Parts: sequence; C-alpha cells; structure tokens
Amino acid sequence: MRITVIGTGYLGATHAACMAELGFEVLGLDIDPLRVESLSEGLLPFHEPGLPELLRKHVKSGRLRFTTSYEEVGAWGDVHFIGVGTPQRAGEGAADMTFVDAATISLARNITKNALIVGKSTVPVGTTRRLKALVRDNKRPDVSVNLAWNPEFLREGFAVVDTLTPDRLVIGVESPEDELTLREVYARALGRDVPLIVTDFETAELVKVAANAFLATKISFINAFSEITEVIGGDIGTLADAIGLDARIGRRFLNAGIGFGGGCLPKDIRALQARAAELGLERSMRFLDEMDEINLRRRERAVDLSRVMLGSLSHSKIAILGVAFKPNSDDVRDSPALDIANSLFEEGAEVTVYDPAGNVNASKRSPQHHYVTSMEDAVKSADLILVLTEWDEFKALTPEGLAAQTETRKIIDGRNILQTRVWEDSGWSLAALGHRYPPEHATEEPLGEQLQLSSGPAA
Repeated sequence: MRITVIGTGYLGATHAACMAELGFEVLGLDIDPLRVESLSEGLLPFHEPGLPELLRKHVKSGRLRFTTSYEEVGAWGDVHFIGVGTPQRAGEGAADMTFVDAATISLARNITKNALIVGKSTVPVGTTRRLKALVRDNKRPDVSVNLAWNPEFLREGFAVVDTLTPDRLVIGVESPEDELTLREVYARALGRDVPLIVTDFETAELVKVAANAFLATKISFINAFSEITEVIGGDIGTLADAIGLDARIGRRFLNAGIGFGGGCLPKDIRALQARAAELGLERSMRFLDEMDEINLRRRERAVDLSRVMLGSLSHSKIAILGVAFKPNSDDVRDSPALDIANSLFEEGAEVTVYDPAGNVNASKRSPQHHYVTSMEDAVKSADLILVLTEWDEFKALTPEGLAAQTETRKIIDGRNILQTRVWEDSGWSLAALGHRYPPEHATEEPLGEQLQLSSGPAA
C-alpha cells in the first residue's frame, strides 16, 4: 500500500514521517516548492521533539519523498491523507475550508486508480458528505474514489508519540472495505490493542472539536474559580487537586493560569460555535462564549497584576520568560504570553522576551519587542519578570538562582509552577494567578478593588 499526505505543515509532516516509520512508502505533497525542497533535505520549518530525526531517517531510507505534483500523487498513491489547514476565517469565527476543498478537488481530478481519500484536518460537521459530492463531480468516470474521516489527536510537543502510539483511533467510513483499508494502515497500533471506534462521518468529524471544547471548558472552569480565590483568598492549586481526585472529573487540564492558546483550541471552539449557528443551534454552544471570555480575562489579569506591582508600566523594563503557547513548541498562534507582552508594550513598557524555541516566530508577529537567547539576558535589567510558559527551564527556577542574575525581586507566575511561599520567604514579591495579591496578611483590600478591573476581555 502506498500512502500520500496532502499538506506538509505540522499535521501533514508528522503524519508522513510516522507512516514511513510504520513501514509504508510515503509521498508528501505541498504547493510550496520551498517547503518541499526543505523537507526533501530533511529540514523541518517548525519545532517538534523527535520529528527531525524521523524525517531525516526516512528521507535517507527512501521511504519518504516530497513533491508539488498532484499528477504524481494521483497516479502513485492508494490511500491519500488530507492534512491541510483549516484556519479561522478572517473577521469570523468559522473555519476556512478553502484549502481542504482545493486539495480534495485536485486529488479527485488526478487520481488514476481506485483509491481512498482520508481526511485528518479538523473540519465543521457535515464536511465529508459535502466533499463526497465534490469528488463525484471531479473524479474520472473509470475509477472509484471513496472518502473516510480519521481525526487527529496530536498534542504539540508529543506529536510523534501520539501518532505512533495513539490512545484511540476514530474512523468514519461508509463501507466495510474502507474500514479494512484503514485497519491495515493502523495494524501496528491495533496489534497493541489501541481502541478503534468505527463510526459515521458526522461523529468522526465531531470527535476532535468536542474533545477540544471539553478541554477548553476544564481550563476555563478552574480559571473562573481562580478569579474567586484571587479576591477572597484560598489556594487554587489545592482546590484543583481536591476536585481532581474525583474520578469523574480528573486532575488533568485543571491548571489555573493565563489560559489556553495555540492553533487548535481557540480556533476550534469558535468554529464549532459558528457551525452550530449555521445549523440554527446557537444556544447549544452559547456556553463557549463565556469560556472564551474567561480565557481572555486571564491575560488581562496578568497585565493588571504587572501594573499593581510596578505602579506604572510606562518606561518600565519587563522580562517575559516563555512566549510559545505551551512548552516543547515554537507555536505562538493565539499565544496568551505574546498577547500579554503586546499589551504591556502598548502601555509603555520595554519588553524583553526569552523563549527556548518560540523567539523566531514571535519576532515575526511582534517585532517591537527585544528577543534574547538566554534567560540571564532577559532578566538582568528587568523591573519585573513574568513567567508565562511552563518550560522545564523555568519550572526549575529557584529564588537564589534567579536573584544572582537580576536586581529585581518582583515576579509574576502566570502558570503556577513556582512555590509561592518559598519565593516569598526568600524576599521576593511573587504574584501568581489564582492567588490573592498582595497576600492576605499584607492587606485587607480585595484584589478586585486594587486592580479596578475593566469589564471587557483583552484585545
């Protein structure tokens, strides 16, 4: 069986390299000739642990090749995976299906033998049946081209592991033959008893967006409670631990902080709301509006805390530690950390940024900041330090170690990775999201009155 992967961005490049690792001959397609050239040399345009080695290994072995030719792909492949992007439409919440539609039509026109097209992109429910009509109208009359949907569940930073050893596989198919084909593709995983859910198109399309909506809700839920503990007192981490011990709830994704970002969760929950509205079901997903607002308010709270700690942001020097939306990634799309940095800059602060992997992408989006290559360079002249991404390098910080690199003793923990009491006992003024600041013993004035919070979400 020969496998092709259409689109060689984060999803497509990962899937292509992992399919080669599973023993298949793989041909990846991208319409960007520079990307094809780079991948053909074993070079990745993004950061993902373990993937560069896999890419180089199979480019060298000959199992993995790349092309810009749909004609080559259509004549060569048996199973065609579509992994192109579905970005948020400009000025709207809905997903932009331009790339998925174009890839499907181009494939259908160039497939010269019976084949299966398998979607992996995150799409609005109802997409597969619509694409089926596009394939019917564009394919050659002498070939049979079927569709299936196989959503991805990749976590940035763990994409290789999640592809090679998934926790579940979901396929939406219409025929036993297509199910057998995908069972063959994933035979190694199924041999390890990975759960396989075989379902219809609509359910397969909904699984990914439903999972992301649920995770976003968990994050926003604990952050809503952190707004309470910041005013009245209490320990948000202990609260999360306590409710997380309930097996019905679980502890994962109950981490209070500056909220979620990246290229999936924010985009997917907005696209889900837009699709629900198209179906006349606005009220069904209305709760996601509040989840989104809670998430944006967390970014605003970090800026408010900065203002309280410094008195004024104008002409202040602020160090940002971590600008990627999560550790082990260079992705700064909808990054809470970068949004906070931009807000601080707009209020007159001089912002210096250090991220182990995200500096280059952040500098393209927000070139107004100073980007440095070490934590020491970021903090040495700072009036205030904000820890905004939970990289291991920052989780390992100690009050004594950081004090040796900077004169300031003011720090905001945006991810709740530092031990508040330890830092306070060492002479630091530390504010952590979800904790009252200043501490209860220092003032009786509620935090809400100190900060005089605005009612709207951050821009």
